[in-house]
Amino acid sequence: MEEKNRYEDIIHLPHHVSSQHPQMPLSERAAQFSPFAALTGYGAAIQETARLTDRKPELSEGERERLDQRLALAAALQEAGTRPLISITYFIPDAKKSGGAFSTASGRIFKIDAYARQLILEDPEGNRIPVPLEQVLEIEGEVFSKADPFCE
Repeated sequence: MEEKNRYEDIIHLPHHVSSQHPQMPLSERAAQFSPFAALTGYGAAIQETARLTDRKPELSEGERERLDQRLALAAALQEAGTRPLISITYFIPDAKKSGGAFSTASGRIFKIDAYARQLILEDPEGNRIPVPLEQVLEIEGEVFSKADPFCE
Protein backbone atom coordinates (compact mmCIF):
# COMPACT_ATOMS: atom_id res chain seq x y z
CA MET A 1 0.00 0.00 0.00
CA GLU A 2 1.16 3.42 -0.87
CA GLU A 3 1.95 6.07 1.91
CA LYS A 4 -0.54 8.65 0.54
CA ASN A 5 -3.49 6.35 0.72
CA ARG A 6 -2.84 5.03 4.19
CA TYR A 7 -5.72 6.95 5.87
CA GLU A 8 -7.86 7.42 2.81
CA ASP A 9 -10.67 5.35 4.27
CA ILE A 10 -11.17 7.59 7.40
CA ILE A 11 -9.99 11.01 6.30
CA HIS A 12 -13.40 12.16 5.08
CA LEU A 13 -15.37 10.92 8.11
CA PRO A 14 -16.84 13.59 10.47
CA HIS A 15 -14.95 14.51 13.68
CA HIS A 16 -16.24 12.62 16.73
CA VAL A 17 -17.98 14.74 19.42
CA SER A 18 -18.68 13.07 22.74
CA SER A 19 -22.22 13.18 24.08
CA GLN A 20 -21.03 12.59 27.67
CA HIS A 21 -18.00 14.91 27.96
CA PRO A 22 -18.31 18.57 26.95
CA GLN A 23 -15.53 20.10 24.88
CA MET A 24 -12.83 21.99 26.74
CA PRO A 25 -12.95 25.77 26.17
CA LEU A 26 -10.06 27.22 24.18
CA SER A 27 -8.86 29.28 27.17
CA GLU A 28 -8.38 26.12 29.23
CA ARG A 29 -6.76 24.30 26.35
CA ALA A 30 -4.21 27.10 26.09
CA ALA A 31 -3.51 26.89 29.84
CA GLN A 32 -2.40 23.30 29.64
CA PHE A 33 0.45 24.38 27.37
CA SER A 34 1.62 27.30 29.58
CA PRO A 35 5.10 27.08 31.10
CA PHE A 36 5.52 25.39 34.45
CA ALA A 37 6.58 27.75 37.29
CA ALA A 38 9.24 25.55 38.87
CA LEU A 39 10.72 28.42 40.90
CA THR A 40 7.63 29.72 42.67
CA GLY A 41 8.52 32.76 44.79
CA TYR A 42 11.91 33.26 43.17
CA GLY A 43 10.84 36.56 41.56
CA ALA A 44 9.62 37.91 44.91
CA ALA A 45 12.91 36.93 46.55
CA ILE A 46 14.86 38.76 43.85
CA GLN A 47 12.70 41.88 44.30
CA GLU A 48 13.19 41.80 48.08
CA THR A 49 16.95 41.52 47.68
CA ALA A 50 16.99 44.43 45.24
CA ARG A 51 14.89 46.66 47.53
CA LEU A 52 17.10 49.35 49.02
CA THR A 53 17.08 50.44 52.65
CA ASP A 54 18.82 53.33 54.38
CA ARG A 55 21.16 53.05 57.33
CA LYS A 56 20.17 54.77 60.55
CA PRO A 57 22.58 57.64 61.18
CA GLU A 58 24.37 57.84 64.50
CA LEU A 59 23.83 61.23 66.10
CA SER A 60 26.83 63.03 67.55
CA GLU A 61 26.86 63.96 71.23
CA GLY A 62 25.96 67.56 70.39
CA GLU A 63 23.09 66.51 68.12
CA ARG A 64 21.79 64.12 70.78
CA GLU A 65 21.96 66.86 73.45
CA ARG A 66 20.11 69.32 71.21
CA LEU A 67 17.43 66.70 70.47
CA ASP A 68 17.06 65.92 74.18
CA GLN A 69 16.61 69.64 74.94
CA ARG A 70 13.92 69.90 72.28
CA LEU A 71 12.15 66.80 73.60
CA ALA A 72 12.26 68.24 77.14
CA LEU A 73 10.82 71.54 75.86
CA ALA A 74 8.11 69.64 73.96
CA ALA A 75 7.23 67.68 77.12
CA ALA A 76 7.06 70.88 79.18
CA LEU A 77 4.83 72.56 76.59
CA GLN A 78 2.57 69.52 76.41
CA GLU A 79 2.22 69.40 80.22
CA ALA A 80 1.42 73.13 80.25
CA GLY A 81 -1.43 72.49 77.81
CA THR A 82 0.27 74.12 74.82
CA ARG A 83 0.20 72.00 71.69
CA PRO A 84 2.63 73.58 69.22
CA LEU A 85 2.79 72.49 65.59
CA ILE A 86 6.00 70.51 65.05
CA SER A 87 7.64 68.37 62.42
CA ILE A 88 9.53 65.19 63.38
CA THR A 89 11.99 63.29 61.24
CA TYR A 90 12.39 59.72 62.42
CA PHE A 91 13.74 56.36 61.29
CA ILE A 92 11.53 53.33 60.66
CA PRO A 93 13.49 50.05 60.90
CA ASP A 94 12.75 47.54 58.15
CA ALA A 95 11.05 44.35 59.33
CA LYS A 96 12.70 42.08 56.75
CA LYS A 97 16.29 43.28 56.39
CA SER A 98 18.85 45.56 58.00
CA GLY A 99 18.34 49.28 57.61
CA GLY A 100 15.07 51.07 57.14
CA ALA A 101 13.55 54.30 55.87
CA PHE A 102 13.29 57.92 56.96
CA SER A 103 9.90 59.45 57.54
CA THR A 104 8.65 62.89 58.48
CA ALA A 105 5.43 63.58 60.34
CA SER A 106 3.89 66.93 61.13
CA GLY A 107 1.25 67.70 63.69
CA ARG A 108 0.57 68.85 67.20
CA ILE A 109 1.95 67.03 70.23
CA PHE A 110 -0.85 64.83 71.55
CA LYS A 111 1.11 63.04 74.25
CA ILE A 112 4.63 62.15 75.28
CA ASP A 113 4.44 58.70 76.83
CA ALA A 114 7.58 58.19 78.91
CA TYR A 115 6.57 54.64 79.88
CA ALA A 116 6.08 53.46 76.27
CA ARG A 117 8.92 55.77 75.10
CA GLN A 118 6.71 57.31 72.40
CA LEU A 119 5.90 60.77 71.20
CA ILE A 120 2.39 60.82 69.79
CA LEU A 121 1.51 63.48 67.23
CA GLU A 122 -1.98 64.40 66.08
CA ASP A 123 -2.21 65.47 62.43
CA PRO A 124 -4.79 68.01 61.15
CA GLU A 125 -7.24 65.18 60.28
CA GLY A 126 -7.14 63.90 63.87
CA ASN A 127 -5.00 60.82 63.14
CA ARG A 128 -2.54 59.89 65.85
CA ILE A 129 1.01 59.08 64.81
CA PRO A 130 3.12 57.23 67.40
CA VAL A 131 6.85 57.79 67.04
CA PRO A 132 9.33 55.81 69.18
CA LEU A 133 11.58 58.29 71.00
CA GLU A 134 14.73 56.30 70.21
CA GLN A 135 14.00 56.64 66.46
CA VAL A 136 13.59 60.45 66.49
CA LEU A 137 16.37 62.18 64.55
CA GLU A 138 15.13 65.79 64.34
CA ILE A 139 12.37 67.93 65.80
CA GLU A 140 11.55 71.22 64.13
CA GLY A 141 8.99 73.88 64.73
CA GLU A 142 8.58 77.58 65.31
CA VAL A 143 8.48 77.08 69.07
CA PHE A 144 11.97 75.56 69.02
CA SER A 145 13.53 78.29 66.90
CA LYS A 146 12.45 80.86 69.51
CA ALA A 147 13.94 78.83 72.38
CA ASP A 148 17.05 77.52 70.60
CA PRO A 149 20.16 79.70 71.10
CA PHE A 150 21.76 78.17 67.97
CA CYS A 151 18.97 79.38 65.65
CA GLU A 152 19.04 82.92 64.34
